Amino acid sequence: MPRLELDTAAGAGEVRAFAERVARAPSALRGLAEARPGTTPRSCVWQRDAVRLYRYGAQRESAGEPLLIVYALVNRPEMADLESGRSLVAGLVERGRDVYLLDWGYPGAADAGLGLADYLGRYLDGAVDYLRGELGRARLPLLGICQGGTFALCYAALHPDKVERLVLSVTPVDFHTPDDALSHLARHIDVEALVAAHGNLAGDWLNALFLALKPYQLLQQKYLRFLDHVDDRAASATFLRMEHWIFDSPALAARMTREFAVEFYQRNALVAGTLAIAGHPVRLAAVTMPVLNIYARDDHLVPPAASRALAALVGTRDYCEHELAGGHIGIYVGSRAARPVAAVVAEWLGTAVGAAGER
Repeated sequence: MPRLELDTAAGAGEVRAFAERVARAPSALRGLAEARPGTTPRSCVWQRDAVRLYRYGAQRESAGEPLLIVYALVNRPEMADLESGRSLVAGLVERGRDVYLLDWGYPGAADAGLGLADYLGRYLDGAVDYLRGELGRARLPLLGICQGGTFALCYAALHPDKVERLVLSVTPVDFHTPDDALSHLARHIDVEALVAAHGNLAGDWLNALFLALKPYQLLQQKYLRFLDHVDDRAASATFLRMEHWIFDSPALAARMTREFAVEFYQRNALVAGTLAIAGHPVRLAAVTMPVLNIYARDDHLVPPAASRALAALVGTRDYCEHELAGGHIGIYVGSRAARPVAAVVAEWLGTAVGAAGER
């Protein structure tokens, strides 16, 4: 067996270089204290309780075709507008869309009783009705992201007369696919006991759960990569914005925690056809408007199969799938994304600046 030869001088040099990068990191981060996600100008146009509806881009008398983005309750929607060059929102605005986004806010103790009926009825339906009245449109295009896509899908099934087109991105539909690690964990959690003990579910608890799915990559490797680029101001600013976004985690209302975990993760009620919201059955066959379903090839939170299950469930004849290389978040903010999500969405919607859409 050949002997392993070690170059101790080279090894010592690497250790010194690493220590020097570590020493420079604090000053590099201090110089970027103002780096925060969210760069596209926006204004609040509607509010109900803590939920706000924002309109993005310059306020113009004649704007493009509207698009309402529905984000997840987990983490903040600034991921869709991280920074210049890594912004789904800016990409859509630049391609002629009049972009609106529903911001769920930060649920407090008084919001513990909010459930699916409140979020999809009082808030999402309220925002849609506001825009329909304000814009003079019978129907609106929706773009749902992750859990927000599940909400948008359920809403489209309940209110097909209000949804013109439906775009889903990294959206879980079938919560019982064999490769869904998050689902395997969630199915064995005693949600009733968890909610009884803690009330609203702390965002930090959810963050720990997500990080545990890829502990080396998300807890160690990314910080080593940061140190490799510590002298690159732009790369460091991007890293810091991502860290702000990851750890800015709102709590989940207790009732919503219970309902979503039990109905979707444990019972898989959307696929089983047993889901009802406020007493109204959610029938995916009622989704007859055009649907674009975008999924990420390397998604560890929502495996492709969990999204692609939608094809066999919806009633529309105009259904399109699009695979993007990357992970759950990487397809939006990763430097190696081949085509921005905004380009795929805009192309499918048939967007052109000044073009008139279906009404």
